[in-house]
Amino acid sequence: MKLPVSTEWVLHCATTLAQLKPGATASAAQLAHYYDLPAPYLAKQLQALVKAGVLTATTGPRGGFRLGRPAAEITLLQVVEAVDGTSAPYECREIRRQGRGALPPEDCRDTCILAAKMAEAHDAWRRSLAGVSLADILASLPSTAPARTRSRLAGTS
Repeated sequence: MKLPVSTEWVLHCATTLAQLKPGATASAAQLAHYYDLPAPYLAKQLQALVKAGVLTATTGPRGGFRLGRPAAEITLLQVVEAVDGTSAPYECREIRRQGRGALPPEDCRDTCILAAKMAEAHDAWRRSLAGVSLADILASLPSTAPARTRSRLAGTS
């Protein structure tokens, strides 16, 4: 499975916002500058996180983005699905019923074994991401990371 590059962006941005002091925000421009990303496209991705309730956005001179709920309540799966959707990456088109190698209908009553195994793998991937919160990620960062992140983010505009 290959996810779009924007998935990496939003995972890092959500982790960055989780390192801010309570109530603090960062603008899309600050985050884009911090990671050297295209601001308009990043802003669109961040809005998807707002729509999903992962982030909240405020307007005005001190406006920006912040987590929509505590980091312990936001999973990596929620972040990923906010921008990439929930559909499975594999779709069985039943080619086992086509061409010279077509199976007879009676051999196709059960779900295709390949489709079943791909669905199992996707479910395992989703469970894995659902079991990791932004708080878990923060707990694995060096203790100096949040202060460094806040300092460097404040130095961007």
